[in-house]
Amino acid sequence: MPGFHQTSSAIAIAGHPLHAMSVAFPIALTFCTFGADVFYWWTGDSFWARAALWAAGMAFLIGVAAAFTGTLELLFVPGIRARAAAWTHAAIAVVLLSILGANWGYRLYGYEQAVLPYGILLSAFSVFMVGATGWHGGKLVFDYHLGTSETGN
Repeated sequence: MPGFHQTSSAIAIAGHPLHAMSVAFPIALTFCTFGADVFYWWTGDSFWARAALWAAGMAFLIGVAAAFTGTLELLFVPGIRARAAAWTHAAIAVVLLSILGANWGYRLYGYEQAVLPYGILLSAFSVFMVGATGWHGGKLVFDYHLGTSETGN
């Protein structure tokens, strides 16, 4: 299969893959959204509902940017595109972005009322989906060395 072993990142700055660098923020913000929802449920303090609104929004927006870089990697690197696991990771990530966007959109017009029960459920499901997406993404990087830099070897 031509290009199967071409797996180094095509979307990088000075050998540092942009997708790998950009996914940390949406992952952390997804967990922050869930944490803020739990704290709101526990304390009733509107600060936590507002914090969850911002965390959900930034998780979605930065997640879209991370998805853009990941999609470019998928399309431009033959060794990534040739593996079914990369397409599975991409499909799960699209579902995750959809949930993150729905979670943010649900909170935009009444963030305190949005937390219980649906906001916290969306946040919990987002955390689960981050785990699934991260598991597959990590497998691609650590097992197959996809999207990494040749300069780091």
